[in-house]
Amino acid sequence: MNNVNVKAPATTANLGPGYDCLGMALDLWNELEVRLLESEDLSIFVRGFGEGTVPLNNDNLIYKAIQFLYSELEIPVPGMVINCTNNIPLNRGLGSSSAAIVSGLVAANELCGNPYQINEILEMAVEIEGHPDNVTPCIYGGCRLIAVEEKNIYTVPIPIPADLDAIVFIPDVEISTEEARNILPDTLSYKDAVYNMSRVGLLVAGLFSNNPDYFNVATQDRLHQPYRQEIFRPMKVIFKGALDGGATGVFLSGSGSTVIAFSKDRQMTVGYEMAEAARQCGLEGTLKVLKTSNIGCHVTK
Repeated sequence: MNNVNVKAPATTANLGPGYDCLGMALDLWNELEVRLLESEDLSIFVRGFGEGTVPLNNDNLIYKAIQFLYSELEIPVPGMVINCTNNIPLNRGLGSSSAAIVSGLVAANELCGNPYQINEILEMAVEIEGHPDNVTPCIYGGCRLIAVEEKNIYTVPIPIPADLDAIVFIPDVEISTEEARNILPDTLSYKDAVYNMSRVGLLVAGLFSNNPDYFNVATQDRLHQPYRQEIFRPMKVIFKGALDGGATGVFLSGSGSTVIAFSKDRQMTVGYEMAEAARQCGLEGTLKVLKTSNIGCHVTK
């Protein structure tokens, strides 16, 4: 095979209390085409988000993921043309780097005759990304609970009610994942740890039982969102707008700046209140109403 096309979904991590252990795929997709060449040349073209800013050489994250898989097989990387169509905003907490990594690995695996199983692709993706909460739903789709024990990765699907929508407010401001991680404290109190553990359990139970009455409390957090408020001041105001508009729960998507609210109805009202709250803080953005994607990254042809 000399040509492959792949689609990878956006993802949201943490869902409030599930820091680095909960993630969900969203129905918003990046598209990738990789075409092998007889020469050793590398050409990369980007349309959409990242056009003019992402590297177009061996530093490109998709190409690095492709290189990683080829190196695991101990075979040379051929020349190639990489065409990217990016619909996932960069540095907004929607898993753009995970989509790049996973799509690169899936494309390379297909081009090499699928020597690796999906769990092995996951292990490679986690090694490259450094944490599992975005790459796991990007690979498997749906909502996933993830636990890592040394090099072993355990993941369990969590059902998302079909009528539950994600109201996604994407601010016109980027947040560096590295900065958002570095701002977190090195130690936490037992009280805050228990607070978050109880809410992760409540959120998982609420999703399994399709009980949205749990979501307001279940999406609360003390491990990362209060600290990230320091670099994203409008966060709590947008949270309040979402809840005032009728959202059942609301949280920072990954490290931000995107904010996601859950709702089964009144989606436009919730979205309007989120956008209006942001405007009051001098912040503009884009609003989307998205479903969970029950499929992850996949070859299209």
